[in-house]
Amino acid sequence: MSTLQDIVNLQIHQFIMPTSKIIYKGELRTEAVHLFSNNKIITDAPLDNQGKAEAFSPTDLVATALVSCMFTIIGIKARDSSFSIENASATATKIMADKPRKIKEIIIEFDFTNHHYSDKEKKLIENSAKTCPVALSLAKDIKQTLIFNF
Repeated sequence: MSTLQDIVNLQIHQFIMPTSKIIYKGELRTEAVHLFSNNKIITDAPLDNQGKAEAFSPTDLVATALVSCMFTIIGIKARDSSFSIENASATATKIMADKPRKIKEIIIEFDFTNHHYSDKEKKLIENSAKTCPVALSLAKDIKQTLIFNF
């Protein structure tokens, strides 16, 4: 007979599954396959680290994931508050440190100039960006500089 904890554990394990499969293709390149959708991402080492820079580098994807996550959370909050952020854009600039080689800072400049937002909506956008799971998961010594253009 199953206990309540066994049932809870079984339910939790049903939702924990691999997200992606990554294959090293050689020449400092990887191919990552999203297991749910079968979409693929290619990574390539950057020029300053012996690569060809023919695709996103893994650290480029960290910066890109941060912006995508922020937009997702902002989008949820905007939808819940009955306003749109459609066609907003952002640029991500990744700054690397040398010793050890790692991301030192990510600068994100948001462009929300295609809409006119109230002060309350602007505050919601700014606060939402700072609470995305990627932002909260990055090491504290990675500076996250956010610029909002309204």
